[in-house]
Amino acid sequence: MARPRKFDEERAVDAALEAFWTAGYEATSTQDLCEATGLGRSSIYNTFKSKHDLFRRALLRYMERKNGNIDAVLEGGLPAREKLRALLDVIVEEEGLYAEDGRGCLVVNSCIELAARDAEVARVLERDYRRRFEALKAAIESGQRDGDIDRAKDAGALAHFVIAAIGGMRVSARLGVGREALEGIVRTTLDAV
Repeated sequence: MARPRKFDEERAVDAALEAFWTAGYEATSTQDLCEATGLGRSSIYNTFKSKHDLFRRALLRYMERKNGNIDAVLEGGLPAREKLRALLDVIVEEEGLYAEDGRGCLVVNSCIELAARDAEVARVLERDYRRRFEALKAAIESGQRDGDIDRAKDAGALAHFVIAAIGGMRVSARLGVGREALEGIVRTTLDAV
């Protein structure tokens, strides 16, 4: 008869998320995960099957949280241009916090580290991109209907552009670009929209 689990699986995923976010997928060893979660190797492998599976779950948890923040901004009552500014301002604030601990964005880090050689992670990242794209496109189209954003511009192209600007801001911040430069990117992005 199997013994019941004596740990909170969701708390273990959160602890693993922190470990992967701090060091990246490749540099996080099974021993690091044991130390982060407080679990033994057998508990990790019996519950999560593999380091890869645990990473996938941690990445999905991270995306769920981040997308909740994005949705809160984009579904708010502000005009579309102000929603975009609020979203970009959140990125500037986050990157200021990430600069203190050096972690950056787990999605961007995973794109750079894994997407080109890990088809499963690439699919997770592509679904996340598509979700963010659709949310931004809907906000932009709403702004076009309200006259807040130029109707002559392609809403899909603008959504891709905003996502690219956010990704660029996150990578630039990892390289040490400061708040002033990031705020300049925000202004330039809004000018383009």
